[in-house]
Amino acid sequence: MSRPKQMTRAVIVGHKSILKETIDALHDTNLFHVEDFVEDESGFKISKPFKNAEEVSKKLVKIRSIANYLGIESKKPVVQKSDAVLRELDSKLNELDRTISTKTESISQLETELKDMESQKREILPYLSIDLDFDYYRGYENLKVFAGTLKSNLEASQISSITQAYELYFDPQSKAVVLFVAKNDADKVYELLQGLGFKELRVPERGGVPSELLRSIEQREADVTRRIESLKGEIESLKARYADFILASDEVLSIESQKAELPLRIATSENAFIIDGWTPTENYDKLVSVVNNATNGKAYITSLEVHHEEEDNAPVEYNNSKVVAPLQQVMDLYSRPKYFEIDPSSAIFITFPLIYGMILGDIGYALILGTIALAIKKAMKSDAVSDLMNILIYCQIWSIIFGIIYGEFLGFSLASAHTAHGITAGLIPGWETITLFESIGGEEFTFPIHRSHMVMTMIGLSVFVGLIHLNLGFLFGFSNIARHHGMKHAILEKGSWMIIELGVLIAAVGYIGGSALMYVGAIVLVLGIAMLAMGEGIAGVVELPSLMGNALSYARIIAVGLSSIYIAGTVNDIAFHMIWADHSKIGFAAIAAIIVFILGHALNTVLSIIAPGLHALRLQYVEFFGKFYQGGGRKFNPFGYIRKYTEE
Repeated sequence: MSRPKQMTRAVIVGHKSILKETIDALHDTNLFHVEDFVEDESGFKISKPFKNAEEVSKKLVKIRSIANYLGIESKKPVVQKSDAVLRELDSKLNELDRTISTKTESISQLETELKDMESQKREILPYLSIDLDFDYYRGYENLKVFAGTLKSNLEASQISSITQAYELYFDPQSKAVVLFVAKNDADKVYELLQGLGFKELRVPERGGVPSELLRSIEQREADVTRRIESLKGEIESLKARYADFILASDEVLSIESQKAELPLRIATSENAFIIDGWTPTENYDKLVSVVNNATNGKAYITSLEVHHEEEDNAPVEYNNSKVVAPLQQVMDLYSRPKYFEIDPSSAIFITFPLIYGMILGDIGYALILGTIALAIKKAMKSDAVSDLMNILIYCQIWSIIFGIIYGEFLGFSLASAHTAHGITAGLIPGWETITLFESIGGEEFTFPIHRSHMVMTMIGLSVFVGLIHLNLGFLFGFSNIARHHGMKHAILEKGSWMIIELGVLIAAVGYIGGSALMYVGAIVLVLGIAMLAMGEGIAGVVELPSLMGNALSYARIIAVGLSSIYIAGTVNDIAFHMIWADHSKIGFAAIAAIIVFILGHALNTVLSIIAPGLHALRLQYVEFFGKFYQGGGRKFNPFGYIRKYTEE
């Protein structure tokens, strides 16, 4: 079990002439968590950023804007010298910015042209069946031109009944109409057209025959589309060509920006500066050495005594091995421990996968999920994903162990068993279930454990595991309080709970055995309650019944596990019943049975991540952490940068 790394509070004081060297040294070590200075009456003020801050910030915004536009993401690093990147930065950045701007502007203009051509096509299409130049539609003094569509057919005789001076173009299919009449007869003709559902359409401004115009526009559309695709291809090639440079530049500029803006977080006077912060105690000497070397000993660095109440505000850095480290993701998901608390990462490294394994307990599902986790871990290089997959792998190791104890593989029993309906054959020939002893409610305790035949026994075992888990939490709480408030508080606040449990246990043994132990247990129980009242007041006594609720909550281990068994068993029954429905032929039903088998177990595999994972997590967060854990610690965030794409 571990506590967070011990921290030392350090203060660095020096003349402003060595501020840059000091900041460079702190940044390079990446070991110092800088505390932001809050102005007070001491006379020190927050300083201004370095002169290059604004310029660096503009370049950083520009490079990130370009990276975002090109869709550049983190990739396998190609390490470059930071000096070389800085030398080429301005010229390449300007060239890249200019090239992208030119191409994007061209694309924007071409896309606008495409939209305009689409609009022209919509104007031309209604007239496509009337092969008449649009120049003929306008420019007359004595003629009126009606151009549009009708809802009904129009006959020439209907027009000739009004006037003989007309020219009619009408397409019965599209109902498009163009009618030239003398202006003197226009009103009467218009009344006729209105009766036929006339809808006037806009006549294109340009001249030309519709079919030829449409052909010309479509050719231009194809040319413009090809040009846009070509420009996008050129931009895509820029992504491939400049990706390494952009990632390296982002990193270099981010570092320069951090350094340039640090004065905004520290205290300065006219001539001096003070940098206040924290470093892991194990790294304090290294920090002193690096700062002294960078400033030729001109900076004064010293450690401060950390008072008890200041520990609440100390930044927290985990202190776990690489094997346990993935569980820190589970901790951060809840809350980072406070500086003075026990870090339960090592505990949940065991208890979380163990409870998950107790719930799932199936070799088949464990092998499937373990293989998936390994494949994802190999395919994705993200540290966060890798940690999550490691946790999933830990869970599957315990699932395999409990799968052997339960003798289960995809819902099948591996060992044969004697039941009230005779012998039920298992998957492994020769492996028979052994009866060990009689357990709760007259159930036979066997190996392998058939969970569905030993429900009461498994409930009892689950609650027993829960009590161990809860008491581990009480022990952690005892340690936290003893360290922070003293042994007396620890005994009264956390030790009292364990004495109460001991009293109940002794009384129960005495009651079952009919001995005087029952009275001894009662006395111990009352003593524990009295201590609890002294330690936590009446609120602690009121919460006493919750202990039983906490313990019974662990019964979900068997409840959720049984649901997985029944789903898997149902899938197996349906699939095999379909295959051998007529006990002779294997045909279409067999294919359907295979599909049912695969889909059913695929669904149960997904559920095997969600249900056991969530319930195992709930038992950690709610039942276990509730007995000792406060959380809310600040993350240790050292001033520095972990380089991936550049080196000094």
